[in-house]
Amino acid sequence: MRAFLVLALLIPLSACNAGGSAMDGARQFGAGFGAAATAPLDDLNLRRQQIPTVLLQAEANPYDLRNLDRCATIGAEIARLNEALGPDTDEPAADGSYLSERAADAASAAALDAIRDTTTDFIPGRSWIRRLSGAEQHSQHVQSAIQAGRMRRAFLKGVGMQRNCAPPAAPGWFRPRGRSQR
Repeated sequence: MRAFLVLALLIPLSACNAGGSAMDGARQFGAGFGAAATAPLDDLNLRRQQIPTVLLQAEANPYDLRNLDRCATIGAEIARLNEALGPDTDEPAADGSYLSERAADAASAAALDAIRDTTTDFIPGRSWIRRLSGAEQHSQHVQSAIQAGRMRRAFLKGVGMQRNCAPPAAPGWFRPRGRSQR
């Protein structure tokens, strides 16, 4: 019910200047509806979120510097991490989105969360089912890999700064002194 209320708020926005943003939010809502409605499959461990290889590698060795001797290779590794994790907090939105677009995305995400909550609330003993099915352990592994990826990205940006590299091999705000390494 909450999801439909949020979606109902998106529709009138299409008449104002943020109309395109609202329609994008509605499309995003439609695209994510199936995953939200089938969320109990995750609880029963019948469907698993795949962990990107770059995050598994970061989890295994977050401080590995093999083959990262140039700014370009550090930047490429950070780009792989950004692809798996999304943009870092020091980077502006890559899509140049407007506030109205981000608001529509947030409304869509809230509606999908409400649907996901509704579909999983009917499962009695949900926390025990998640533990017994292995879904909770997998969820913790996913979160661990995400944390390791964030840690690796921060470490690599620090290495990039130390080596006087320009972004993306360093934080977006960093300006190399003199000539940066290549």
